[in-house]
Amino acid sequence: MPRLVPFRLAAACALAVVLLLSATAVAAAKGTATGLRVVVGQKVLADKILQTGTTVVPTSPRATCFGSDAGGSGKNVRVAGATALGLLVQAARSTRSLRPLLVTDAFSFGLGLCAVGGHVPSGEGYWQLRVNHAVPSVGGDSVKLKTGDEVLWYLTASVPGPRELSLTAPGHVRAGAPFRVRVLFYDEKGKRRPAAGVKVSGASGRTNAKGYATVTLRRPLRLIARDGAGIPSNRVPICVGRKCPRG
Repeated sequence: MPRLVPFRLAAACALAVVLLLSATAVAAAKGTATGLRVVVGQKVLADKILQTGTTVVPTSPRATCFGSDAGGSGKNVRVAGATALGLLVQAARSTRSLRPLLVTDAFSFGLGLCAVGGHVPSGEGYWQLRVNHAVPSVGGDSVKLKTGDEVLWYLTASVPGPRELSLTAPGHVRAGAPFRVRVLFYDEKGKRRPAAGVKVSGASGRTNAKGYATVTLRRPLRLIARDGAGIPSNRVPICVGRKCPRG
């Protein structure tokens, strides 16, 4: 039975392979390799691993979700080091689904995130940030990241926010051979528990009381776990034989 590979471990292993294979990647790896997920409802706008570091964040007068008089100045703000907001800004430059990205600098405590990919909070809504499944005590421009961290931005209107699903699965399997995956729930404090009754793409049934489900694949696929209420899980690319999902 293949061993389940957590996202951060898989990311670290992938980075190590890249460093060995390419001098170009060695230069690029001077940044911080971090996982980013951006989710609106059950829609995943982005789920990727990126190199991040010091960046310039453009602010916008249109970032008025905190009030009509709280729009940005339109100036560029330099954010030093690898941060959760800097990661999102850098990802938006190469990911169409994250644009437009609207940020305001109207507050003394730091930068505020208003819109991602045209999705703007309404009423009591806000963009919630989670790093390694827990809500940090500071804003996204102050959250310092290290290699292997997992960053989630989620548009929500509830406090506390919904439970977050996390999926682990083997990276390589044999065609037609059943294998196990596991899904966990995380609350805002990063406390986890098995996710029962969750649907995993490609699985023969929902997860059991311990969060396990059985999947059988004959072609490469990116697996994701959903329950219709919690935050959808990370996508896990599964290679079948020598073939892997594209992109």
